[in-house]
Amino acid sequence: MTTTYAALLRGINVGGNRKVPMAALRTLLEGLGHDSVRTYLQSGQAVFSAGHGDEDSLARELTGAIEKQFGFAVDVIVRDHAYLEAVAAACPFPAADLEAKQLHVTYFSAPVEADRFAGIDQAAFLPEEFRLGDRALYLYAPDGLGRSKLAEQLSRPRTNKGLIATTRNWNTVMKLVEMTRA
Repeated sequence: MTTTYAALLRGINVGGNRKVPMAALRTLLEGLGHDSVRTYLQSGQAVFSAGHGDEDSLARELTGAIEKQFGFAVDVIVRDHAYLEAVAAACPFPAADLEAKQLHVTYFSAPVEADRFAGIDQAAFLPEEFRLGDRALYLYAPDGLGRSKLAEQLSRPRTNKGLIATTRNWNTVMKLVEMTRA
């Protein structure tokens, strides 16, 4: 049985650094034995079908292959369609009423305890808000991510060594749900 996954690559093709061409990423995934490989945008999303492995082993496999092919390490999170759909459905903010630039999801490689963010005074950042979900954080930033003071606070390291986090706007969140639908 095959499962359709999305691979979320963190921090590639930003400002001309850590370039991973999407055509080369598709070829690399196909070379790993994956089928129905597609990419979305240049910012590091790939969708593929796999008949072996699980999210964590597929992420490790792709991380190693990227480092071997391109000469630098890239953090990768792999999630299946059911998870991506559940994250979208669980959004605590009125996504249909917001612009995509106002709503973001940060995907984590492992569960994150609320204690990680306990020191953040949410009231000080209003109208910006965040909520935790299943290995995800939802961020409402009415002026966009680039101007968000709350996003800056949320991204500061706090324990959880080895935790990978990567953020996508709502358009990308929904596109990945659509692309991974079998």
